[in-house]
Amino acid sequence: MAEGNFILSIDQGTTSTRAMIFDHSGLPVASDQIEHEQIFPQAGWVEHDAEEIWINTQKVITGALAKNELSSDNIAAVGITNQRETAVVWDRTTGLPIHNAIVWQDTRTDELCNKYAKDGGVERFKERTGLPLAPYFSGPKVRWILDNVPGAQEKAEAGDLAFGNMESWVIYKLTGGAKGGIHITDPTNASRTLLMDLDTLTWNSEICEVMGIPLSMLPEIRSSSEVYAPVQDPAVISGVPIAGILGDQQAATFGQACLKPGDAKNTYGTGNFVLLNTGNEIVHSDKGLLTTVCYKIGNQPAVYALEGSVAVTGSLIQWLRDNLKIIDDAPQVETYAREVEDNGGAYVVPAFSGLFAPRWRPDARGVFAGLTRFINRGHICRAALEAAAYQSREVIDAMNAESGVPLTDLKVDGGMVLNELLMQFQADILGVTVIRPVVNETTALGAAYAAGLAVGFWQGEEDIYANWAEGKRWDPQMGEDERAKLFAGWNKAVDRTLDWVDSDS
Repeated sequence: MAEGNFILSIDQGTTSTRAMIFDHSGLPVASDQIEHEQIFPQAGWVEHDAEEIWINTQKVITGALAKNELSSDNIAAVGITNQRETAVVWDRTTGLPIHNAIVWQDTRTDELCNKYAKDGGVERFKERTGLPLAPYFSGPKVRWILDNVPGAQEKAEAGDLAFGNMESWVIYKLTGGAKGGIHITDPTNASRTLLMDLDTLTWNSEICEVMGIPLSMLPEIRSSSEVYAPVQDPAVISGVPIAGILGDQQAATFGQACLKPGDAKNTYGTGNFVLLNTGNEIVHSDKGLLTTVCYKIGNQPAVYALEGSVAVTGSLIQWLRDNLKIIDDAPQVETYAREVEDNGGAYVVPAFSGLFAPRWRPDARGVFAGLTRFINRGHICRAALEAAAYQSREVIDAMNAESGVPLTDLKVDGGMVLNELLMQFQADILGVTVIRPVVNETTALGAAYAAGLAVGFWQGEEDIYANWAEGKRWDPQMGEDERAKLFAGWNKAVDRTLDWVDSDS
């Protein structure tokens, strides 16, 4: 076994950056977390300051170690997990970003995607990449930066610029930045760019040429679990090997021990993401799902997944808190929602960035529907929680139809699964049992597993299966007639969101 009693996981998420330390049983022993600014330059645009995120990364690493009086000697390896599809472009000479990171929720590249879709439609690259042309993915974001930052295209063609999703940026900085930092990614993140071939796990030069993205900008694609390089900065963990990379949803799948074909999980975070393990088979979807790399451990063949991505669930609760001031903190949404027996006929469809899977409608925008004078704060809070469950059902219905084998239970994780009212409603609207594990933060745990496997801290899948334990389950209690009535109301509300954004606006 590797030296050190623990694995450090860095979870660079959409709203915060967190460091978590896990023991051999997969239990967290310390953590630290800092939120970063959400930047909205105009409607539909979402940005992050990558330098702020790097500063926060250093702070949470130091903070997590200090909480348990640990040092680098106690850490066997570091794993990285991250918000996917959020694009950063930086200058190799200075080590500084040339623009704010463009976040996965951002819709500014809609017209670029429409331009590329004129030759072959929105599925032009889907056979090779598993993805439709949509603003969600990071390739078009790079093109936008090159178009809108003066001199960027020339610098890119000269080899002076680097692109990566957030894992590439964090690893580059951890390993020295402009003073020798490595520029890498793994297949789970590369498969979210619209630039990687699913079958070869290599960058597709033809697609890069279509988008005008020089291959020299792109990180080297390594496996999800191997020793990449030692940490150089912060000094508090200098010398500890970075040994695992998984995009956040694939990390949660790994942390949930969904390691066999047919295993599935749903993560409730900023958005909701359902992944179904399809083994070594690349399964293409005709029902609005994405085909993606689930993980690749060392020299083993890649494992693939079908994914249903929902843009806004947990961030809707954050919006109620920060924009509407309806709640003071996230847990309060359940308190108010429990003050009413049902949604009172009200629905909220949070299409802030359009609708993702399975509809893929970037023209949609959010609505409140069914409002009357009867509706109060409790109904609004309840409708906001229910929106997460309805959107998850849409994805799971598509996944059931795609696989032909309906799920009989659903593993769940992420911050929102602490909301027991939501978990019961999810079981009710699906008509299946919902299961929460003992360790809820499976995203950070999955990245820890990937790193630990690479250095021998864990020996294989058997250790991961042994560590997983059920925390609580919710069985459906709703009748089929009520389930159908509520879901019909949801679909009527969704219809009101469509065609809101005109193509010329």
